[in-house]
Amino acid sequence: MTFAAFLAAWGLHLIAAASPGPAVLMTARIGVTEGFRAGAILAIGIGFGAVFWAVAALFGLALLFQLAPALLWAFKIGGGLFLCWIAFQMWINATEPLSMAAGPHSIRSGGSALKLGILTQLANPKPAVFFGAVFVGTVPPDAGALPLTALLIAVFLNEALCNLLVARAFSFEGPRRAYAGLKTTIDRSFGGILALLGLKIAAT
Repeated sequence: MTFAAFLAAWGLHLIAAASPGPAVLMTARIGVTEGFRAGAILAIGIGFGAVFWAVAALFGLALLFQLAPALLWAFKIGGGLFLCWIAFQMWINATEPLSMAAGPHSIRSGGSALKLGILTQLANPKPAVFFGAVFVGTVPPDAGALPLTALLIAVFLNEALCNLLVARAFSFEGPRRAYAGLKTTIDRSFGGILALLGLKIAAT
């Protein structure tokens, strides 16, 4: 694998990682509602989820999805339903006030935040197709363990750092106070957008 091919794969994924989607939306909400610590751990979980899809693509899952569309359909339906369930939870809990006394510390455990990050990323199987398309043109069949490991580390860092920045931006006092004053409206808006993303994943 040439260095130019590595940079191409890294750059394409960085653009994808920074694009708005379920992971970025979830990170923003956790950052503003539970603080930077929970948002940062969530971002790490999202990074691990991306690595899972990248490894799956390297082992041919994207090709399997092409050969067995029903499998991809099942993944998309399951992931879409998970995101819709999260959106429903946001909606029904929208009227609960945000406690500003908690400061930057999260009421969510680290393990729970990590799990939510991983599941949020796994709820969208499209990265497997994306990685498959990118890797076909950039990763040679005889690529060694070292370049593949470096590529997976780059995938993790792209996802984790992009979402880490989102968590940091939304965890500052200003955004938190603005959110506290409009919590019901914002939560229901977030929930509605997440539900639409879930339905889009399930339907496309």
